[in-house]
Amino acid sequence: MTLFQHLAELRNRLFKAVIALSIGTVIGYMLFPMLIDLIMEPYCDVADRIRPDGTCTLVALTPLEPFSVRLKTSVVVGLFIGGPVIFYQLWRFITPGLTTKERRYALPFVTISQLMFAAGIFFAYLVIPFGLRTLLGLGGPSIEPLLSASEYLSFFLTMSIAFGIVFEMPLILIFLSMVGILKAAALRKARPYAILGSVVAAAFITPTNDAITLFFMAGPMIIFYEVSILAAWLIERSRRKRAA
Repeated sequence: MTLFQHLAELRNRLFKAVIALSIGTVIGYMLFPMLIDLIMEPYCDVADRIRPDGTCTLVALTPLEPFSVRLKTSVVVGLFIGGPVIFYQLWRFITPGLTTKERRYALPFVTISQLMFAAGIFFAYLVIPFGLRTLLGLGGPSIEPLLSASEYLSFFLTMSIAFGIVFEMPLILIFLSMVGILKAAALRKARPYAILGSVVAAAFITPTNDAITLFFMAGPMIIFYEVSILAAWLIERSRRKRAA
């Protein structure tokens, strides 16, 4: 293919990806009333225990805040719904430049990556109430929490994306092992540093900095590191058997 043909193909793939994102965003916009209830559930679970009246409403500090919150939520949902189409368009664009072996590994890798990221978001949904309970309870009974919609949504998305990235870690390490960059022996040797790095990274990523949320963030990172060591060892053993 010539350069202009590549550019035309890229434009075609980008156009389809934008269409998928737009359709997903429209769906998210229409489903917002249901989605905001789902997003607020962790806060409501905490508010029932720490607010005198037990209410869990969020406030808008500017006239545009309700719209901006709805739009931001809709775009995130659009990325989630349109994600498979977007990745498919990316896949179709890069496929001509891949070898047969790379094609065989790439598609399962992308699929598992999406599933792991979704699993990380689900795990974050379970952990967020613990972080909120710690943060909102620091002021004691004298300070009644009153959260703005945009600040809470930013907190929710930050935690969700952080946990989603953490759940991607084993795939990255396994990929590096498959291409021969990382060895199981090197991963085992670096285990103490990996554990320390996981704790430090968890403390930096989590906005709550409480022990419970830190444990829920660092724990999966350490477990995934151990899984990566096992996977790297299995990959190396398989290579040795094929070479024998």
